[in-house]
Amino acid sequence: MTDARVRQLRRDMTDAEKRLWGRLRNEALGYDFRRQHRIDVYIVDFVCLERKLIVEVDGGQHNEPSGIEHDARRTAWLNDVGYEVLRFWNNDVLAGTDDVVETIWHALRKPRSGLPTVSR
Repeated sequence: MTDARVRQLRRDMTDAEKRLWGRLRNEALGYDFRRQHRIDVYIVDFVCLERKLIVEVDGGQHNEPSGIEHDARRTAWLNDVGYEVLRFWNNDVLAGTDDVVETIWHALRKPRSGLPTVSR
C-alpha cells in the first residue's frame, strides 16, 4: 500500500467514517486516534496507537465470502501483533453513533495485558 492510497482513503471516507471521525478526532475520548493509518501491509480505518485499539467501519462488501475471509485473516494478524479490533457496520455508525462511541470508550478503558491500566 502506498502513501497515495492512504491519502485517497482519507479523502474518500464514507459518510459513516466521516461521522465517526468527527467523534474520535482531537482526543475527544481522551486518546489520540489516527485515520486511515497503515500498519504493515494493512490500512486501518482508525487506530489509537497508545491503546493498540483499531476501529473498523465496514460496508456491505465485508459481508461477502471473500470479504469475510480477508477480514478474518487481517484481524487475526492484527491481534497477533497486539491490536484489539472493533468492527461496526456503516449502518450501525450512522443510526447509533452514540452507542458506537460508547463501545469504543469502554474498550479504551478496559485493562489489557502489556498495556497500562487506564484511569482517565
